[in-house]
Amino acid sequence: MSGFRASGRPFWSWSRGDATQTESRPLIPKEGQAAVGGPLYGPVGDPEPRYDDGEESQSDPETFTPRSGHSSGDHCLKLLVLSSNLLFSVLGMVVLCLGLWGLITKESFAQERIGGIGTDPMLVFVALGTLLSALCLSGCVGALRENGCLLRCFAAAVLALIAAQVLAAIAAFSLQGAAEGYLRSGLLVAMARYQDDLDLRFIVDEIQTGLECCGADDYRDWEVNIYYNCSAPGVLACGVPATCCVAPLENGTVWNSQCGVGAQALDVFSAQSAVFLGGCLGGVARWVERHSAAIGAAGIVVLGVQILTLSATARLLDTIQWHKAYSRGLPR
Repeated sequence: MSGFRASGRPFWSWSRGDATQTESRPLIPKEGQAAVGGPLYGPVGDPEPRYDDGEESQSDPETFTPRSGHSSGDHCLKLLVLSSNLLFSVLGMVVLCLGLWGLITKESFAQERIGGIGTDPMLVFVALGTLLSALCLSGCVGALRENGCLLRCFAAAVLALIAAQVLAAIAAFSLQGAAEGYLRSGLLVAMARYQDDLDLRFIVDEIQTGLECCGADDYRDWEVNIYYNCSAPGVLACGVPATCCVAPLENGTVWNSQCGVGAQALDVFSAQSAVFLGGCLGGVARWVERHSAAIGAAGIVVLGVQILTLSATARLLDTIQWHKAYSRGLPR
């Protein structure tokens, strides 16, 4: 201890750099050496690197912000949202075209029928197709323009659509046993009002033509209609509509509307060459059973695409909000 006192210098002086010799020490960079290409370190005691690119230093970890820019993940999110919206846009256009086809086929735009077009059920398909197309268009524009309002509206609509589909699937599964009874009752009502309601007539004709069937359970179910009842006074008595006929075209070119006259009075053996004997309930059941796998797969795919689109839209919204917050926090 006496040796340290004799020297007249503190005992900790060896641990500090001598400020008078900094210009001659090669291990300590000169002031400004980092700016001309030297090591990016400041004076002794400053262990943090100095980022000097002509702007304000951002070495402080509390104020340092990474550079902005869209990553490849952001572009993938945009591409996913755009692709799913294009897919549902095509679906919406198909539904819209189906509704317009129904209106044109029924000649609903004719002058004598234009007054009742407001109650036409085909307008449901037109409205649904238009709404779906407009919804997908808002999603596309929102993703391209990074518009948060449009993307939020699109996400809310997709969420409501998913909830409605799930509820419909649950209801269909729980009412599976009663579905046949409801379908039979609805079909019999449509047959009873066949001549009075053009919309119901169109639906029944399409079902009987597409499934090659006649009536609900068999061709004699047409007795529920007052015009086709065997006690009716008209020429249609004890007959069936022309869409029940096996060959409704006379000579292969001319539609024969009288081909089903008197079919109910025939026995099964004689009637099988003129009209379809099987009912449409069995035809619907066979069609569903034959296409059940395709229907289930299509439902799962559509629902999965909707969920994936909803997730991608939510992630894209978060990314857009992050970029907006970053841009507001940049130094001006």
